[in-house]
Amino acid sequence: MALTLRFAARSDVGKVRAKNDDSGYAGRYLAVVADGMGGHVGGDVASASTVLDLVHLDQDTKHDIETVLPDEIQTANSILNDLVTANPKLSGMGTTVTALLLTGDRFQYAHIGDSRAYRFKDDVFEQVSKDHTFVQRLVDEGRLRPEEAEHHPHKNVLMRVLGDSDASPELDIDQYPVTPGERWLLCSDGLNAVVPDELTERIIRKAGSLQQTVDELVEVTLDHGSPDNITIVMVEVAEDDADDDPALPPAQEPAPDTGQLQVAQEGDLEASAAIIRHDMSIRPHVLVGAADLATKTGQIPMVTQRSAEKRAAALLTHKASQPEESASGTEYDPTRRPAHRGWLIPTFLTLMGLILASVLWFGYAWTQTQYYVADYNGKVAIFNGVSQDLGPIELSHVDSVTHIPTQALPSYTQQRLRNSLAARDLAHAQDIVSELLISAKQACPVIVPADPQSTEKAPTLPSYCQEVTP
Repeated sequence: MALTLRFAARSDVGKVRAKNDDSGYAGRYLAVVADGMGGHVGGDVASASTVLDLVHLDQDTKHDIETVLPDEIQTANSILNDLVTANPKLSGMGTTVTALLLTGDRFQYAHIGDSRAYRFKDDVFEQVSKDHTFVQRLVDEGRLRPEEAEHHPHKNVLMRVLGDSDASPELDIDQYPVTPGERWLLCSDGLNAVVPDELTERIIRKAGSLQQTVDELVEVTLDHGSPDNITIVMVEVAEDDADDDPALPPAQEPAPDTGQLQVAQEGDLEASAAIIRHDMSIRPHVLVGAADLATKTGQIPMVTQRSAEKRAAALLTHKASQPEESASGTEYDPTRRPAHRGWLIPTFLTLMGLILASVLWFGYAWTQTQYYVADYNGKVAIFNGVSQDLGPIELSHVDSVTHIPTQALPSYTQQRLRNSLAARDLAHAQDIVSELLISAKQACPVIVPADPQSTEKAPTLPSYCQEVTP
């Protein structure tokens, strides 16, 4: 039997912060928590933009189920870079993302940052996510005990987030088989920063409704002082014909007409907010935090307009593809033919040939202004052009080959290199290469030179690591 999600969510600004930089979404197939970097301008922009760009995944996904979630998160990261380009004041903004996508009988999982995912299944409560923080790295390297990490002065320093600091951030991705009845908790670090995991587990084990559990977790966090924003999303796997939690879609927003769509594309804030509300109203869901603020009120205008532009473009494209009735209403008469013009067809064909040749020439010239990064004989390389060929015509060539072996990179990054990483220009491609070099160095162990007095044989690096590790 098909599976779906029951869900509940809540977000609170907490007792110290002036604004909510968190965003959360829960629906029948998708759950997401994003914690914007509150120490930077635009934390609410980053989290709201990212969550709203993932909402369209809340459906029964059948294709590319293993890659669609991480690919869409990478796309959301590119959009954050575009927002920074449009408004340099947002430079440095970022957001964590922890997301689950139900595909058949499995959860597709993706995570970056220090928001958390917990699972309660078969009477076992456990943390699934791993914090991408400086302190967690010290713990992993054995340089810090877990109990010391709780009070470390740099415990909130993030090593990996979405944002303009990384053109291709590395995500933790995985798959988890699911069974009806299991529950998952996604939360921003506003919860675990002040509420011990043991107390969180006790609350979840009380097995109230999802909404009661979420509300109690938020109230307990507020009682503990809540110096940060709190966002909690809970989902429960259920059979599709089971009774749903009372998380119903909002009141139906009228579908926009073509005029409204065009106005929204021109940047009208009211029309943009109405389009987002309509798109959200057609599916059961709960939207909380900054993303909810951007949707209902337009108080984060950059996100509202950017998100609405994508939706308006998609709707206009759909409308344009529908057949239209004749404006005059005149019935077609197959016996009525235009007067013969012997010169018309040859002239038309000649003109179309010239236009086609011009389009092809300008199209080829444009491809030579593009760049991308991909694998070339086992090395990371920068290519000039686009990664497709037009029949026998090659539309790209190698611009430069680096010394970075693709084998030294994480497997997901290797897969993305095989499909190529698009760059805005040569400088952007070089930035991507720099990020890949850092990833390669992080993936290769650091070998400590052997003591000359020791008889033990010094360990050796893998051959591919020797090319990236000094």
